[in-house]
Amino acid sequence: MKHALITWGGWDGHEPEQCANLFAELLRSEQFDVDVVNTLDVYMDQAYLRSLNLIVQAWTMSTITKEQEHGLLEAVKEGVGLAGAHGGLGDSFRANTSYQWMVGGQWVAHPGGVIDYTVNITKSDDPLVAGLRDFQMHSEQYYMHVDPSNEVLATTTFSGEQEGATWINGCVMPVVWKRQWGKGRVFYSSLGHVLKDYDVPEAKEIFRRGMLWAAR
Repeated sequence: MKHALITWGGWDGHEPEQCANLFAELLRSEQFDVDVVNTLDVYMDQAYLRSLNLIVQAWTMSTITKEQEHGLLEAVKEGVGLAGAHGGLGDSFRANTSYQWMVGGQWVAHPGGVIDYTVNITKSDDPLVAGLRDFQMHSEQYYMHVDPSNEVLATTTFSGEQEGATWINGCVMPVVWKRQWGKGRVFYSSLGHVLKDYDVPEAKEIFRRGMLWAAR
């Protein structure tokens, strides 16, 4: 049986506990043994981390100690998978550039707040999005600084209408990507502002597949 750790905390507006419980439910349905915790101290237990197949993180606008960050980075580098969504992975520790390098991106804006936008599947032959078509979201459209080495699976295009940000009109932004950090697989989706976002079948299915991929 595969073993996963889900950590949640940080800003309550992203409903981290509720999302963590959904992630746990999805993994348990795939026969994972899942631990759900509300602490980052677990990242300092290297023996425990090495026993895992997957870490799923749901922390937003938080801080991480040097020791906690080192433990997480080393565990993934040695082969433990990492997955996360929205601000829970892509806006967790704003002062930690090594962490951001591992994730492959960092949130910087969501013009207009919660809006309607389209997610475009860009690599339809990849198993993580195979069989899925472009779909609509009513949520935050994340504008991010992203690593060019990411393998992008889905994108969104900004109109530039919100907040008068005309300079980003036509900008195509990655929404879903996968990447490597050492021996570890890293999966990220910018979808999932709140639990209700996963009522969109495509958003939920992409995250389910992404977790399984990261866990090998």
